[in-house]
Amino acid sequence: MPTTRHKVFLSFHDELDGKYRRIFQQNLRQDIVDKSVNDGDIDSKLAVDTVRSYIRDRFIADATVTVVLVGQCTWQRKHVDWEIGSSLRQTRNNPRCGLLGILLPTHPDFRSRTFRKSLVPPRLADNAGFSGAFAEIHSWPQPWISDTISSWIHAAFERRRRVTPNNARPQFARNRSGRCSDGWSD
Repeated sequence: MPTTRHKVFLSFHDELDGKYRRIFQQNLRQDIVDKSVNDGDIDSKLAVDTVRSYIRDRFIADATVTVVLVGQCTWQRKHVDWEIGSSLRQTRNNPRCGLLGILLPTHPDFRSRTFRKSLVPPRLADNAGFSGAFAEIHSWPQPWISDTISSWIHAAFERRRRVTPNNARPQFARNRSGRCSDGWSD
């Protein structure tokens, strides 16, 4: 089991998956350095571009791994897409993060051997599900096992140096629409 406490940025659908974020943070607080944006960290009156710059420069830039908590509607969220894209970028000021997806119990493919690419954030799907992929996607462990998730985080950290991610997809201009279980198409 790795002893390094990785700096983890959490990306998720705030309204639907906040419960799982809190469980993740509470159960892994001894194992990670939490670089997530929490309620009250950012003034809600700021312009979207200002908020994104703030998140990129103060949270993602200091993280080493981005964990995407994937619920049934997470694939629709423009901010999740943007956070993944920012995490994958390698710049002088912002080193690339490792990437890990965790399917939540609310996701239709929870506990399946495979995931439908149409039901996860597209930029995450572009980087997972094949041999030698930049990212991995696992199901939320039940019962909770912190060591398992810590090992997934460490593996994502290690992959970030060996594999080049695919970040070519155009950024979402707005949230995707449709029923959450419909998925997206190219």
